[in-house]
Amino acid sequence: MTTTAIRQKLYDYIRVADDKKIKAIYTLLEDQLVPKYEWSEDEAFVAELDERVRRYEAGIDPAFSIEEARSSLNEMKKEYLKSPEK
Repeated sequence: MTTTAIRQKLYDYIRVADDKKIKAIYTLLEDQLVPKYEWSEDEAFVAELDERVRRYEAGIDPAFSIEEARSSLNEMKKEYLKSPEK
């Protein structure tokens, strides 16, 4: 049986299967459906974060607190709502 035929049979079965069977199939395949990503194990990602922290601490790159970002966005929103172009 071809992969396409198997895929179609599974699709047809899942459409009519009862809830208990659907949950069982999902439990069986769950780990494969949603691959787990552990950012702390991604060496390139951790290196990028470390570099960003280094640049911030060295004063090379700016950073903003969540309050500063929220305030800035609120100001932009006010200006947008005042503009006749909206």
